[in-house]
Amino acid sequence: MKFINYLQSIGGVSIYPMASLLIFTGFFVLAAWWALRADKQMMDHISQIPLENDEPQNND
Repeated sequence: MKFINYLQSIGGVSIYPMASLLIFTGFFVLAAWWALRADKQMMDHISQIPLENDEPQNND
């Protein structure tokens, strides 16, 4: 039996793709809004975090 047959037997299964699309779109809009409204100094600090090397390297 194919997977699509299992999905067709579930009542109201068509709501799941729409719900996941709305959740993704909502998250994307909120993330974009936060990125555009964020403080520029905070963004500069966050962008430098991967380049900082405060811990000594142990090359044993």
